[in-house]
Amino acid sequence: MIAELGLAALWLAAALAALQMTAGFLVVRGDGQAELAALIRPAAVVQGVLVAIAFAMLIWLFAITDLSVKLVAANSHSMKPLVFKIAGAWGNHEGSMLLWVTVMALAGALIALVERRLPERTMQATLAAQGVVSLGFYAFLLFSSNPFERLPVPAAEGQGLNPLLQDLGLAFHPPTLYLGYVGLSVAFSFAVGALLTRQVTSEFARAMRPWVLGAWVFLTIGITAGSYWAYYELGWGGWWFWDPVENASLMPWLAATALLHSASVLASRDALRTWTIMLGVVAFSMSMVGTFLVRSGILTSVHAFAVDPERGSFILALLALYIGGALLLFALRASTISEGERFAVASREGALVFNNVMLSAILAIVLLGTLYPLVTEAFDVRVSVGPPYFNPVGAIFAVPMLVVMTVGPLLRWRQDRLERVRNEVALVAALVLATLVLFSLLASVALLPLLGLALGIGVGVASLLPLRGRKLTLVPLATWGMVVAHFGIAVALLGMASESAFSTERLAAVEVGETTTVGPWAITLEGVEPVAGPNWTALEGRLAARYGDGEPTVIDPQARSFWAPPQQTTESALITRWNGQLYAVVGDQAPDGRWQLRLWWKPFVTLIWFGGLLVALGGVLALIGRVLGDLKRRHVVKRMAERRKEQEALS
Repeated sequence: MIAELGLAALWLAAALAALQMTAGFLVVRGDGQAELAALIRPAAVVQGVLVAIAFAMLIWLFAITDLSVKLVAANSHSMKPLVFKIAGAWGNHEGSMLLWVTVMALAGALIALVERRLPERTMQATLAAQGVVSLGFYAFLLFSSNPFERLPVPAAEGQGLNPLLQDLGLAFHPPTLYLGYVGLSVAFSFAVGALLTRQVTSEFARAMRPWVLGAWVFLTIGITAGSYWAYYELGWGGWWFWDPVENASLMPWLAATALLHSASVLASRDALRTWTIMLGVVAFSMSMVGTFLVRSGILTSVHAFAVDPERGSFILALLALYIGGALLLFALRASTISEGERFAVASREGALVFNNVMLSAILAIVLLGTLYPLVTEAFDVRVSVGPPYFNPVGAIFAVPMLVVMTVGPLLRWRQDRLERVRNEVALVAALVLATLVLFSLLASVALLPLLGLALGIGVGVASLLPLRGRKLTLVPLATWGMVVAHFGIAVALLGMASESAFSTERLAAVEVGETTTVGPWAITLEGVEPVAGPNWTALEGRLAARYGDGEPTVIDPQARSFWAPPQQTTESALITRWNGQLYAVVGDQAPDGRWQLRLWWKPFVTLIWFGGLLVALGGVLALIGRVLGDLKRRHVVKRMAERRKEQEALS
């Protein structure tokens, strides 16, 4: 009965999405009556409630391990810990798509409830566009990927969840990414709504900006969490491998970063109207491309859901419909979008435009490198595209972007002179040059890590310069958000460069009681013992790790064997210090009785994820500042209108 209730709620939500879409477009065309217009917002709200009920029913089915449901039987097991049973609800294709639709419906409901800044006609067009997007995903779920499908005969036991996904990261990483993806679908709907009504204004940008900021924050958190999850879970010691599915989350983030800056300029300065609309379409396009790559079955990745080609074709059709339709609408309406306020090249807007171009170029590089192997494979030619392509080619555009980022926040809006900030520019340039010279003389560092170290220091110092000479308690939250986010980028860049430049690795075969070294660490193998978990057994190494002359710290890396489904995994052990991280993995036993150990010392690697969290924190501060600023602005406008009415009444 639970599955049937969830499926019924999903069908009703799809019907309301169709009503929301139809009523919205009829009203925008001028064919709808007031009664029809009054249905649009309630339809969005009730739709959100129904989809939330459907998703809650799916979680319930996984929590109780209802093996009469096909999805539960294929992705769960009665012996699995409860937290992984619940997280398993979205650790599969159908459940993750239902999570996607749930977040999208709740976002639409929230828009309908709280958004009052846009003209009603534009809001109706926006909700109609959101209805179109939602309806396509409802159709995909109901006709191609039904999460509530029953088995003719209940299974005796479930097949279990991919052991690599049986980690707390699964409970956190996918939901944050989906919140980001769906936030970009809202930005897409706003862009389509503004195009339909030809109302690309500052008010439109102010209404869209919180959604873009929220999506960008969640994407940042999701990518950061996913990077750390893969780093400690997969056991190969890397934090980013340019995996196609990793790229599928990075591409929307790059587009969202450019969109965020364009929307802020349009909201504050009434400029970059065309840029904002185009990036709103592109950002969601990258989310759809990522969805296709992950779910079409054309990729082989630990992150991917290998599904049949029919489902991939369905997603490809949705991608063509949404993105092709939006681009066609943009082409037809682009000439009606006025240019907006003009600005000089030497201005903050000019710096933002330059960096948007650089971000777009990096996005194109990542997209090309991700799709190229798939194209060549269609012609029976297997090509691997990885760091040797992405790192140097991306740096061609990332380096000038970072250079301009050090100067841009110091410039004035509209028009400025570089001479005015020459002292600040000279300070940053001197620090960058000194770092280049210092590390060139003291260490053998490759070019890209060397540039990363120098630019990380330069960007870090430059990010704090907008605070100079100001009373910190009076600095707006939005400015604090910019400062913290830019400083976070510098911190992450320093972590990436340090890890690449200074990491050391040791592969060793040691006997029990034997000691080996890596970097400043001495590691002694004290023993290897069998242990058992709720649905796995493992060989657990006991390592005593001593940093310099300090006291030893005991760590316990494992080589696990799961039985549902059968799979071997590696559980790394980490020791974190202020200046880096020791990473240890235990391997197989050699015929001579020695055990294989793989050890890394990664100086300042944790700065990568600390920087990512700072970037997200900056986005949160900016979001709070923008929302409070908009509320204050609306209050002032309301008070002015009330005073005007009072004066008219008195006269």
